[in-house]
Parts: sequence; structure tokens; C-alpha cells
Amino acid sequence: MSELAIVGGSPLRTRPFPVWPRYLPADAQRLQQVLESRHWGGYPVPSRYCGEFAERFAALHGAKYGLCLANGTIAIVAALQAAGITFGDEVIVPAYTWDGTATAVLFAGGVPVFADVDPDTYCLDAESARKAITPRTKAILPVHLAMRFADMDALSALAQEHGLKLIEDCAHAHGGQYKGQGAGSIGDLGCFSFQESKLMTSGEGGIVLTSDLKYFEHLQSQVNCGRASRTDQFQQRVLGANYRMTELQAALLIGQLDMWPELVAKRSSNAARLSQALGSIQGVRPLPPQPGITRDTIYNYVFQYRPERSTVARDLFVAALDAEGIPSDGRFYEPVYRSDLFYATPENCPQLKTDYSGVRCPVSERAAYEESVWLPQFLLIGDEKDVDDIAAAVEKVMRNFETLECADPSLAGLKAMSRAERPNKERSKNY
Repeated sequence: MSELAIVGGSPLRTRPFPVWPRYLPADAQRLQQVLESRHWGGYPVPSRYCGEFAERFAALHGAKYGLCLANGTIAIVAALQAAGITFGDEVIVPAYTWDGTATAVLFAGGVPVFADVDPDTYCLDAESARKAITPRTKAILPVHLAMRFADMDALSALAQEHGLKLIEDCAHAHGGQYKGQGAGSIGDLGCFSFQESKLMTSGEGGIVLTSDLKYFEHLQSQVNCGRASRTDQFQQRVLGANYRMTELQAALLIGQLDMWPELVAKRSSNAARLSQALGSIQGVRPLPPQPGITRDTIYNYVFQYRPERSTVARDLFVAALDAEGIPSDGRFYEPVYRSDLFYATPENCPQLKTDYSGVRCPVSERAAYEESVWLPQFLLIGDEKDVDDIAAAVEKVMRNFETLECADPSLAGLKAMSRAERPNKERSKNY
């Protein structure tokens, strides 16, 4: 019998990894205060804790203003609307990202145009974005993905050259810095998510950062049913909606900020240790270092599956790693235009003139279906033994590669399943 757990052997690790989310005793005290205040919602804007958190979060990232919202997707919608995106305007987005990046463009009335990603960062490739520009292009929406930043120097220059807005999707980049600038403060606006798996979380929630008062005033009106902003210098009147965050969510986020310094240091140190260990294992490749990162942000640790022989699918490799006790995934994202969660057609999105059946982004497709391996960030907030177990499990699976070659491909199971169907089989997961 093989030693691989997926075919009947004993798993390398049975001890659980650290739990996520984390909370502090002070969180319960704040929640109790909000409960007793009987002021649980987000009105007026900003409410007490929403205002406190937004101010601190903006300062952490070097932005002048921050506004809390209901979730990360709505944050992108509001940012696009503040930037002036209207019906039929094209917005360039990376093909390899969460579907919400593109659907937010649709919700704002725009048309997402997919460009490919860089093979070493999986973030939007500037030259691919350049090729996607048309006379209808109004904005570029890069995503800082997993543990790397988009090339903001090249994208900023491209946006300036063509007079385009630059809006950062920072759902993975809480606290990160690129060349000394905080995530979300480099472009015109930056959008974050506080969904339960994120590096800071309130269960659900989002925030938009900007240093432009006109955008900030527009955002305040946009999320608060069209009411005038507090300063109202630009007297913008918009068709708003209720996108407000509640005080209960914001009370939790204060504690997330308080815990952030310790957790970011652990993730950074443990990620470096893991990269060094994986670098000596044949058939896998850590993502190369990105010199532009001046403060790490690691939402998921991502490495590349590159065996000498393509006889074992990445999905089966990930299933084998998971069976060894290392939570992991391969189809964490798919190219959005191929995703079964992206139901965008000219019938349900009238701004679209054609469908996306002809789109091809080779690097994104390789990452999604052949190469990328995603490890959730809570694997990196424990001790060095946790990291060493991850590396040992990868080494064990690769050492038994021939066993996997002979294994039934159906053992990949959920790892090869549609992302629309998998949640019904994995209801206990929060990532």
C-alpha cells in the first residue's frame, strides 16, 4: 500500500491549523456597547465605529479618505460610479480573478474587457491591458492577487497616457505596500473586502479609499441613498442606494486592525520560510519574489505545480495534498469568462453587444486549470512546525508521483468540481 493518504496511507498531518477568524475580548465589549446603544445600523454616514475604522484604515494605507460599505463587490460598484463609469463604458480587468471584479463592472453599467495576467504574479499584465484599450475604454481595474501586487508603475503610466481612471481591487491586500505606497492609495480609488476569509474581516463588508475629495463626496452620497455628503463642496447629486455598513460590523473591524501588526509579521515570516522549503522540491515552484513589495500582504500563499511529466492533473495533486492534512485548492479562481458563476450575456446585461465565447487568456487558463495551488492564509499564522508540515506534505506527494500516475483521476473529487456546485458539498468552510 502506498504511503499517500489519498490512496489509503496515513496522512502526514492530523493536527488542525489555527482557526480563522480571530477575535479579541475587546471585540465582545464593543459589540455589547453597540447592542446597548440601540444604534446598530450605518446611518448617519459615517456612524461612530464606521468612521473610526475608516479613518484608521485609510491612514494605514496612506490615503486621505475611507468609506465603509456593505461588501467588497459593492465597494467596486461605488468606486466605478464615483469615477464616472456609465452605461457601455469599457473597463479592463484581469481574466484571473474573483468573478465579482467583473460583475461589479456590469452592475455599474460598464463592460468588463478581459486582459491576461503576468505568469510570475498572476496580476494584470500591463502589455495585455494595453492591447485591450479601445476608444470606449474608461478605466483599468487591476487586482492585487493572493500575495503579489499588480505592476502599478506600468499601469499608472498606461492610465495616464490614455486618460483612464485607475481603480485598485485590493480584496487580498489589506495593509500591503508597493514601493512604499499602501494598497488602494496608488490609483484614483482602492476597494477592499471584509468577507470572512479576508485578512481583516467583519463577516461581510467593504471599504473604498481615495485621496480625492470629489470622489469621496460622491461615494458618501452614493452609499447613503443620495443624501448630500458631510462637506458637500462639489454639491454632487446622485441616484444613490443603501450600501451602508452596520455598526456591528465596524465594531468587529476595530479589533481586526488591532491584531493586524502581529498577524502580518507572522504571515510574512512563515511565507518566506515556506518559499525557501518549496524551492528545493522538484516539480513545484514558489512565486518569484517581487522587489516592489515593501510590506507583505498574503491572503493566500500561492505556488505553482510544474511536474516534469504532465501525467497527473493539478486537481489530483491538490486533492492528494489535502488528504495529507493541508487545506489547499487549485480551482480557487477560473478565468472569469469561463467561470460558471459569470452569467453575463447580452440578454441579461444590455450593455453587452456580444458574448465572451471568443476570449482567450492563456496564462490565466494555465493558472486556473493546470498550475496554481492556493493555501489559505490561516496556515501561516501558527508556528514554524505548521510551515514545515506544509513543505513536508508537498515533498511527500511529489516523492510518490508515480503512485498518483496510477491512481484513479476521479480521486480529485471536489477539487475538480464546478465552483458553482462545490459550496453545497463544503458548507463547513468559510474560505
